[in-house]
Amino acid sequence: MKPKVAFFDFACCEGCQLTVLSIGDKLLDLFESVEVVNFREASSYKGQDYDIAFVEGSVATPKDIERVKEIRKRAKVVVALGACAHIAGVNAIRNFHNQQEIRKMVYGDKAWVFDSILAQPIDAVIKVDYYVPECPIDKEEFLRFVTQLLNKMKPFIPDYPVCVECKMKGNVCNYHKPNPIICLGPVTRGGCGAICPSAGNACEGCRGLVPDANLEAMEWLLNEYGISAEDKFRFYRMYNGLMGMKK
Repeated sequence: MKPKVAFFDFACCEGCQLTVLSIGDKLLDLFESVEVVNFREASSYKGQDYDIAFVEGSVATPKDIERVKEIRKRAKVVVALGACAHIAGVNAIRNFHNQQEIRKMVYGDKAWVFDSILAQPIDAVIKVDYYVPECPIDKEEFLRFVTQLLNKMKPFIPDYPVCVECKMKGNVCNYHKPNPIICLGPVTRGGCGAICPSAGNACEGCRGLVPDANLEAMEWLLNEYGISAEDKFRFYRMYNGLMGMKK
């Protein structure tokens, strides 16, 4: 019997599910080994239980809490798919603003109809077995992850910082450029191939903090380059609004 696999979405843009669909022929080969019982971006029907549940998006309403708990009850393995499910992602930016004003801005005079809570990663509510980080996820990493999981291997997600990949590519450190830019590579989990710094941009931390991230050293580095407290918060909060999570 093929393992039953389901995809669910909460507060997100569903970009991670679209990335899965963009894998193409390799995805079709992978799906021959499983039975997909729920995937709203492609097709959907109700299943009883799931061997693997991929959950995209953060928890942002009381109903989300009920729903993700139900998914946990029915799934043998739960995987947080992408930054929103993993670390609350960009959704957590609103946590630092007046929630009534945010609801009014989004919903206008119907704001009272929409109940919401502070955005949270799904592991704030349920036990999560594995994480596939990034915004959106990397298709090759997803394929490796699922292949390893189906073969009863512990999926490998890098536990070193983005800086390692920058050095491997021979990139000039963003802090050593004539005009330094804030980069969270020293404390962000690698595995993306340093895609942003390699393109001349800063790492904004979408893969979450590396395990045992040295935040004190990062603070010293930012101070050394005269980064203001306002800019520090702005960059940390882009994806890591809920500081303290180190998955």
